[in-house]
Amino acid sequence: MLKNWDSLPKKMQQEEVKKYYTELSKKRGALGAKRFLDVVLAACMTVLLSPVMLILAVCIKLDSKGPVFYRQERITQYGKTYRIFKFRTMVTDADKKGPLVTTGQDSRITKMGSKLRKCRLDELPQLFNVLTGDMSFVGTRPEVKKYVDCYTPEMMATLLLPAGITSRTSIVYKDEDEILDKYSRSTGKTTDEIYVEYILPEKMKYNLKYLKSFGVLEDFKVMIDTVLAVIK
Repeated sequence: MLKNWDSLPKKMQQEEVKKYYTELSKKRGALGAKRFLDVVLAACMTVLLSPVMLILAVCIKLDSKGPVFYRQERITQYGKTYRIFKFRTMVTDADKKGPLVTTGQDSRITKMGSKLRKCRLDELPQLFNVLTGDMSFVGTRPEVKKYVDCYTPEMMATLLLPAGITSRTSIVYKDEDEILDKYSRSTGKTTDEIYVEYILPEKMKYNLKYLKSFGVLEDFKVMIDTVLAVIK
């Protein structure tokens, strides 16, 4: 699951990344267990939740015009580009009508989409991404290339592992849209500028800390805390 150092993309072969790589290379057994558990859990959840996903798909189609799924290119392990699966929560072609991150008052969000986002149900189709190996249950939330291009050398270390459905960062920033609204009112900057200058660096502190403390038990704790945060 973890490539040899010399096989990493050149942009990742930096001293700032190497210290994280060295720590992860000592946990190859845990990395293998992580992938095994990802596949088993994702397969079971896909089967169990298929009726729920079918009902949500029907509701999305009845609520607004457009496809059921939202497919956008994101960046995962080693800088690989893949297409994420999410239930569509915004109007068709929303990416062309505004920034790539959304605020709480974003007019592009549909009525059904607002409900899905509150309960994080729009994330369910990412089970398919876990099965294909593009994502894991726990890991750095996948960014679009536009924001990955803004990574510092140290931030590139987060690409050592697959992108995750959830993370400690996702829990802390579960109300990210409200935070963006607050910064927008106080700074007058655009949503993209606020995300790159203020939000992304803070989120990355948690993501980098996760790399240092990585372990299967820690992943389970994050998943449980995620469920509790959504319920709360």
